[in-house]
Amino acid sequence: MSDLGHPRLHMRCTGSTNDRARELARAGAPHGTLVTAAEQSAGRGRHGRSWSAPPASSLLMSLVLRSPPRLLPLIAALAVCDVAGERARIKWPNDVVVIRGEGLAKLAGILAEGRPQEGWAVLGIGLNVAVRLDDLPAELRERAATMGLERDALEPLLARLLEALEHRMAQPAQDTLQAWRERDALRGRAIAWAGGRGRAAGVDGDGRLVVLLDDGARTALDAGEVHLQAVG
Repeated sequence: MSDLGHPRLHMRCTGSTNDRARELARAGAPHGTLVTAAEQSAGRGRHGRSWSAPPASSLLMSLVLRSPPRLLPLIAALAVCDVAGERARIKWPNDVVVIRGEGLAKLAGILAEGRPQEGWAVLGIGLNVAVRLDDLPAELRERAATMGLERDALEPLLARLLEALEHRMAQPAQDTLQAWRERDALRGRAIAWAGGRGRAAGVDGDGRLVVLLDDGARTALDAGEVHLQAVG
């Protein structure tokens, strides 16, 4: 059994599991404290983007982690892929996707927040386990993916994910980076961001996105400074 997930607070509905977990972390909650919910009214991803899922159809969870590992977002994405199956790929920095035609459909989102100076982080994961795409707003259906399981798969999948996280967190950084590169959904794709455009070329040793520029130079992008866009 994983050490993660104890104690656990489960709610029928909450604004955001990450917000609740951050409150618990600030109050001294121990490493591994888990917050889950059947529904979120204010779920969010990076840069304040919303996360939408019908009630009791997705795994909605946040973990309190004391002394979190340096590559936590990459580790979390790999753990999600471990339980989501061979089709799962990672769109840097923190989306788990499946390839659909020429595009990428989002299966899971990851949001890591914390207080490095206080030695803790909150890891939020939203995974579409039993979502029926027809139940999503029309504008989301083409960009969303689901595992297509039944709702009774949520709890067993949570247990598997916690074990996968425990395993991945214990790995050396080089193993994490190698495994991540094998799941990289962006490598070779043309991308654009606020500062320019280029072609994705994997990640460096710090988990930054390496981009090959049109002039042959390379640059490395930090997750906090870019909004990636596919280039046609």
